[in-house]
Amino acid sequence: MVRASISRNIRERFDVREEADGEAGWEALLIDPSIQVVISDLGMPRLDGYGLLERIRSSKLSRIHELPVIIISGEEDDVARVKAREMGATDFITKGTGTVELLSRLEALTRLARATRELEASREALASHSPVDPESGLVTQAYLNWHGNQELALARRRNGDLAAMVIVIDHFDKMVADYGVHITELINRKLSKILSSKVRKEDTVAQMAQGQFAVLCPSTDLDGCSAFALRLQRAIDKLVMTYRDTRIRMSVTVGIAAGAGASEATTLSHLIGLSVQRAQAGVNAGGSKVIAESGEITPGELSRFVRLPVSIDHVLMQIRSGATSEVLLRLPDVAATLMPLLDLIESEFRCGLPLDALRQLRRRPPGEEDPHEGTTTKL
Repeated sequence: MVRASISRNIRERFDVREEADGEAGWEALLIDPSIQVVISDLGMPRLDGYGLLERIRSSKLSRIHELPVIIISGEEDDVARVKAREMGATDFITKGTGTVELLSRLEALTRLARATRELEASREALASHSPVDPESGLVTQAYLNWHGNQELALARRRNGDLAAMVIVIDHFDKMVADYGVHITELINRKLSKILSSKVRKEDTVAQMAQGQFAVLCPSTDLDGCSAFALRLQRAIDKLVMTYRDTRIRMSVTVGIAAGAGASEATTLSHLIGLSVQRAQAGVNAGGSKVIAESGEITPGELSRFVRLPVSIDHVLMQIRSGATSEVLLRLPDVAATLMPLLDLIESEFRCGLPLDALRQLRRRPPGEEDPHEGTTTKL
């Protein structure tokens, strides 16, 4: 009776679609893109108003996720209103709300829905021309592909390296279920900022989906990429996020693919595709892992890699290209490789090279703690 009364009062100004319960309403939303506002009761069979509201706000379709939702509630039912508001309800009406008030609210909300859709369309148009995604602050996927192919061509010409990483927030769907869409969006933005601050200037970061990011690292081999992934993973493991009275921790899994520029078979889509597969395999294995072609990369595994001989030509190329941070990671190994040459220079010219000090240089093991990492931050 309430549904029939509301429909009768607004049919002259709006096209109305009625469904008998929340499940039928949800099916209508999936197939009918013309719907601009939802009016829902709380007590319904099959799927109640809370369940419908949760599905709408957790939808990955922006046209559904952003829909204004009006909840019908009793005048004194403050608890229900608070719960619905926290779940994303836009407005409330009582069963005795007058026609004039209801129409004015619907007109305001339909204008809001149209403006939101126009903004989304403008944002997509802007993203297609701008290298920066206005939502995440990272570069767009289109720019990642364009710039990545340039870096790959440069690596081939110089016989250099290019590495790709895909970083996935572990069990992201469960976080959405536990904390809601709003909080997980804040977590997603926090990880975007962390990545922006951790990568080198020459690296390129883009968001591929909610909770999933891609990083392209030019002039970087598997060792350097793995070292960065382990440092990033350790820093995020120590991060505690707070939202009101809730303390939230997360972990990430990183998939890595690295290719030499000399290989004509290497393509950007192939590198990123491999990284996605390896990240997903790490998540399926429990998460909080760094996965490369050989399997899981651990600090001990990385220690074995960094003992391999250093190519001085490659080191010089990294310095010339500005990748000094990767060189610094292997500086003790560089010194050890150059030691016979330095011994010869000192014996010939007696110029006072600090050979004993250079022999004593010690790399901090990849698993050793950094006292400056780890923080608590508010969302």
